[in-house]
Amino acid sequence: MSENRLKPVLPVVAGPTASGKTACAVQLCRQIGGEVISADSMQVYRGMDVLSAAPGEREQMGVPHHMLGFVDPTHRYTADAYREDAKRCIAQVLARGRVPVLCGGTGLYIDAVTRPMSFSMQSDAAMHDELMAIGQTPEGRRRLHDQLAAVDPASAARLHENDVRRVARAIEIYRLTGVTQTEHVRQDRQRAGDYAEALFALDWPREALYRRIDARVDRMLEEGLVDEVRALMAEDAAHPTALQAIGYKEIAAALRGEVSMEQAIRWTKQATRNLAKRQLTWFRRDERVIWLPAEGRTAEELATQMREILAARYGIPVFRNKSNE
Repeated sequence: MSENRLKPVLPVVAGPTASGKTACAVQLCRQIGGEVISADSMQVYRGMDVLSAAPGEREQMGVPHHMLGFVDPTHRYTADAYREDAKRCIAQVLARGRVPVLCGGTGLYIDAVTRPMSFSMQSDAAMHDELMAIGQTPEGRRRLHDQLAAVDPASAARLHENDVRRVARAIEIYRLTGVTQTEHVRQDRQRAGDYAEALFALDWPREALYRRIDARVDRMLEEGLVDEVRALMAEDAAHPTALQAIGYKEIAAALRGEVSMEQAIRWTKQATRNLAKRQLTWFRRDERVIWLPAEGRTAEELATQMREILAARYGIPVFRNKSNE
């Protein structure tokens, strides 16, 4: 028996934004008796349901969901904190005799759960706040990105200069440890994790994915995106978490009268496409990912394929088709 057979099985449904991950994870849970654990860096925050495209009651279809809307948006929530909270959720789901299904597009969070990540234990709040403050202006963002490129060119190539939170984190890791984030990740990937994970990602033709992204943004507007941004601005327009959510700064600029709402919507769609490109780059570099063509297939069909792969790989009774109901 391989070492993996002795570990808890953890299916993971990943991929770019708007690819249909949540619907597939829900259908998989309904087939195998599972519960969804979100791996989305924005869905953890309260008051940002529309901005983060968090699944509502209808999308959840009665399947229990965890790690949604439990962190105040003014709070700094790290990958290490996520790992601790998510692993606690996984243990609780397993103790109930259920199957935890990790679902999301934040590759760092997925790695935090499925891979050893020693570097995330190192943190300095004062240093982080200092770096984030520098990144509040376009010039500052370029300066931060240049700093990262000087010490960790691989991370700089992976991260856009507007992704201030992750650029700052990569600089912080290097300053604290003297080792780049890229090298930490390389070393950690050589070590075994705690689960027998199976990573699935949904693969769409690029133009089809972009159409889905545009439709997603239009739907977010119908669901109250502008009102949600207005409420966040009234509460605290400077908190860093909301500022990192795509759609916040774009819609906020329109509400301040700096640009038209039409322009803000165009910017939001483009920023979301850029996010999808970064997510695709991240997951395509992960040799564990099983890519499933998604165009023309239902979430139920994709979930069935995932279930069959899981059954073939692990051959354990939990992967019989059994309803969540």
